[in-house]
Amino acid sequence: MAMGLLFALVAGTLVSVQNVFNSKVNEWAGRWATTTLVLGMGFAASFLMGLLFEGGKLLEPKPMEPWFWFSGLIGVGVVTCLVQGIKLLGPTYAVAVVLTAQLGFALLWDSFGWLGLDRVPFTLQQFVGVLVIVGGIVVFKLGGERSAEKKAGRFE
Repeated sequence: MAMGLLFALVAGTLVSVQNVFNSKVNEWAGRWATTTLVLGMGFAASFLMGLLFEGGKLLEPKPMEPWFWFSGLIGVGVVTCLVQGIKLLGPTYAVAVVLTAQLGFALLWDSFGWLGLDRVPFTLQQFVGVLVIVGGIVVFKLGGERSAEKKAGRFE
């Protein structure tokens, strides 16, 4: 479990850094060039790492549901929507919303056993946890607006 937590923490850190980089690339290159660059570099890096660690096995087809082969296309939507969300909302708020949506839908997929996942019973604690996170985002967003208004002299 400790290694799982470590990997999840590293992944969260890398995602937040990547979002900042993607946002900056988008300022200079535009939405589709950013998506192409991010996914193209990701493909090249993962292909080289796969060859390094798995060798020829990397290219051996594995039996799986045919629609799983298209999961990379979802990445286009992820990168494009996240870059635009950060542009319109700012990094912290956009990532908070993305992570909440990710958690909520992961809970949904688990609870119903969709997409080939083992069904995990839905509990009140899970529901309350998601509500607390959503509440935190609302407080964060409202607190940020009031703070900005106060700085602008509207709350005196």
